Amino acid sequence: MDLQLTGKTVLITGGSKGIGRGCAEAFAKEGCKVAIVSRGEANLKRAEELLAEKGVKVLSIPADLTKPEEAVRAVAEAERQLGPIDVLVNSAGASQHHPLHELNVEAWHQGMDSKYFTYIHMLQAALPGMAKRKRGAVVNIIGMGGKIGRPHHLAGGAANAALMLVSTGLAGGYGPEGVRINAISPGGTITERSLARLEVQSRETGRSIKDLQADAAKKIPLRRLALPEDIAQAALFLASERASYITGVCIPMDGGSLTVI
Repeated sequence: MDLQLTGKTVLITGGSKGIGRGCAEAFAKEGCKVAIVSRGEANLKRAEELLAEKGVKVLSIPADLTKPEEAVRAVAEAERQLGPIDVLVNSAGASQHHPLHELNVEAWHQGMDSKYFTYIHMLQAALPGMAKRKRGAVVNIIGMGGKIGRPHHLAGGAANAALMLVSTGLAGGYGPEGVRINAISPGGTITERSLARLEVQSRETGRSIKDLQADAAKKIPLRRLALPEDIAQAALFLASERASYITGVCIPMDGGSLTVI
């Protein structure tokens, strides 16, 4: 199926690792011009190397997206080198998990600053140009924690829930401007971050990472954890003209784990 993405300019935040890097590879292989944004230059360099091994070339832009001016700079740099942004994929930022008794004011702010405002700053920077050109697509990668009130992930979950609301609300506002905004909510996904958590759990329990992953997969109706490329394929579709009448939706991708409407 031709997704009609060839030649499109795509900006991906959090593009140096995990789902973001998976999206960068997928969009580049569809013939897009891809820029990835991350705070760490070392991570960006490593991402470039890994993607180059797969025949993919990307533009790397280091930026701290907790700062609105850095988001504006990243958008300007991407457009200077690649052209006007057609697609924005937000996948940057990760909130920390906190035991309930450690959930202080700083923890709440960390959750919002690292996850919510990184997305907001990029949306604020990219959407006006899309609206002016009367075209554009946004895909926000938002964790399922926004639908589940887990005591150890309330700060991050609150940020995710807020982003779900923002995604649907902005979709209604920008629809008349030719801009579509959608979201994907992944469940358990095999990324560098999830593997790091499993390594800690493995040391604490004495069980192998493979066994821990197998236990997690047993709780999922599809009996496996997601891969970054699974999420990337959904992002490709939502960003493409094949999804030209889809906007304002938040698609769960958790293998059927959370049975909600």
